[in-house]
Amino acid sequence: MSAGPELDGRFALITGAGGGIGAAVVARLAGDGARVLATDLDLEGAEALAGTYPGQVTARALDVTDAAAVESLVEEAERTLGPLDVAVNVAGVLRRSDVTELTDEDWAHTFAVNTDGVFHVSRSAARRMAARGRGSIVTVASNAAGVPRAGMSAYAASKAAAVMFTKCLGLEVAARGVRCNTVSPGSTLTDMQRSMWAAAGVQDEEAAARRVIEGDLAAHRTGIPLGRIADPADIADAVLFLVSDRARHITMHDLYVDGGATLRA
Repeated sequence: MSAGPELDGRFALITGAGGGIGAAVVARLAGDGARVLATDLDLEGAEALAGTYPGQVTARALDVTDAAAVESLVEEAERTLGPLDVAVNVAGVLRRSDVTELTDEDWAHTFAVNTDGVFHVSRSAARRMAARGRGSIVTVASNAAGVPRAGMSAYAASKAAAVMFTKCLGLEVAARGVRCNTVSPGSTLTDMQRSMWAAAGVQDEEAAARRVIEGDLAAHRTGIPLGRIADPADIADAVLFLVSDRARHITMHDLYVDGGATLRA
């Protein structure tokens, strides 16, 4: 069942829209009728999407770690493009390291983007949505937020914080008609995934994917029961559902889209 015209006339803000999951979310929501403000620190990818959906997607540079910049952009968007109906937090970074080697800067930067950024965008959007009595906020987190991963402590902890923050926000604004949910992907074929393979010295993408699917006992990873790595579109479809009216009675939910990799631990 397709949302189709459900998103016609609605206005969505997407962070991390320049590539990967963020770009897929922009394409999916725009394809279902939404007008989209596609934001990213690197504007090139977002501008390419704006060219693909002329008049429907607007590209803007945004550093989600800058609270003042977020507030200014949301204020400008509402003034020039219309009331915000949807906000999707996708912007994220990954810096891999064992805890004993993790630097203060890596820890702080990971939380600045993955957690503070979610707070800045969600707070700004929720203020306006709650005043109007409607809206939907979705945070793209990670299955690493619920299952320990070696070498990913900062990433996993920042995503876990973002999940719980989004649930708390959802509780606070539920009575005012605003729904807040999270989508938690597992391994997804994005530049972030490829950078992890490159850092491990793996050049053969097919072999790397097979290793992820089969699991790695030495790294305490179970593999992917469904036998495939996610495509960004798989995550975008989950986001589309959660922001649509088909999910009108769903809030404070964490939807895992990981092919069963965590065994939903």
